[in-house]
Amino acid sequence: MTSTPTRKVGARDRLVSAAERLFYAEGIHAVGVDRLCAEAEVSKRSLYQHFSGKDAVVTAMLRAQAAKSVALFAPDGASPRDRILAVFDALDHEADSSDFRGCPFLGAAIELKDLDHPAVRIAREQKLALTEYFAEALRAGGVGDADLLALQLTLIFDGASAYSVVQGGSTPATRQAVETLLSAHGI
Repeated sequence: MTSTPTRKVGARDRLVSAAERLFYAEGIHAVGVDRLCAEAEVSKRSLYQHFSGKDAVVTAMLRAQAAKSVALFAPDGASPRDRILAVFDALDHEADSSDFRGCPFLGAAIELKDLDHPAVRIAREQKLALTEYFAEALRAGGVGDADLLALQLTLIFDGASAYSVVQGGSTPATRQAVETLLSAHGI
């Protein structure tokens, strides 16, 4: 019998994973390098072998989050309306989790405040990507001013995310608002 070797998770991956958990749950500024290294079970020396510093870890963490964010999107072949609603359904599902702390991109951008910070640029790219996802679905549904409606949907997404943090869960009002907007535009 041949056993399949298990791949040991490397220090870099452990640091990014720990950053995802800690920075999201507690905040970027609240978690120091010592705590991050302890959670990842790596030395500070190892952190600096893989990253130039904490800011680089934050940036890598958001890149990892960006790769996971595609789970919000509907599968190919879904109707334009269903593609959009799938994003809000996924948000509702996440928002009802006890460890939901809002959109990680929005949270990082707000906490870091520096528009030129590499992590804030990634956050901005993600918001633009979400808006473009909405715009593509709206164009496919024949909406004339798809770009404006897509931006409105992104604003609703961000507002619903923030509301869910403050209120401790999702609300059916978000989906109702999105459905109303989509119906008003014939989609």
